Amino acid sequence: MTTPRAGCAVDAEGRITFEVPEDHGRRLLLRLRPKKGQSEETLHVLDLNAADQGRARAVLGAEPELAEGRWDVYLLQGAERTRLRPGPRDLRALVGGHLRERSAPLAVRVPYVTKDGYLAVRTWLRSAHAEVDRVDVMDRALTVTARLHGTSLLDGACVELRPRKGGGITRTLMPLAGEDGRGFSFTVDDETLDIGIWDMFIRPAAGSPTIRLARLLDDVADRKHVFVYPGAALGGVVVRPYYTVDNDLSLEVTRAG
Repeated sequence: MTTPRAGCAVDAEGRITFEVPEDHGRRLLLRLRPKKGQSEETLHVLDLNAADQGRARAVLGAEPELAEGRWDVYLLQGAERTRLRPGPRDLRALVGGHLRERSAPLAVRVPYVTKDGYLAVRTWLRSAHAEVDRVDVMDRALTVTARLHGTSLLDGACVELRPRKGGGITRTLMPLAGEDGRGFSFTVDDETLDIGIWDMFIRPAAGSPTIRLARLLDDVADRKHVFVYPGAALGGVVVRPYYTVDNDLSLEVTRAG
């Protein structure tokens, strides 16, 4: 039996419409992929309704907000579930997503094809967000340009570079704020950064919670191996920006040469 395929389309509000051949079942199942060693816990079931041209359609509305993670898509036929292969994916509404203002909490959904060829949905759910726009790497510095969604820069705002391994000292940078208090940029040119991985945060105001810098608001589910940057030589170290498996922006610091 041929594994059925599901096409999908996403609109600007985050609604996803799935379509499958009409004779392949009456419900769709979205399963939050459990972390290694943990059991399956979170499921979301959608009814399939007859559409035109022998298709059946299910709509995942903007509500409820899905937990952050990766959701595998299955066809339900009674108690039996069949994992779906991808059909056409219309993600055009997501391409310019970073250009629209977003409120808090920020809920993002991106359908994508897994490494083994199945349909899944990548989701992020964050109380506020700092969307990376540009990363410019120069000979002896790098500059990051970003924009806040769900909050604004106030007095005492700062960027924090935190060593991922415990025990290191957090480095603080002053952001250059845009006129509207949402856009900002900062430059990394510190030659004394320790060897290792540094994660990047913005603190919008003195005493406020920090927000992870990330690039989430477009059609790319996994950026790590797609957006690859060179390193900037800072004295005896090379500082290279990169996206993590969660599409967060970090720095890798290695010895020069």
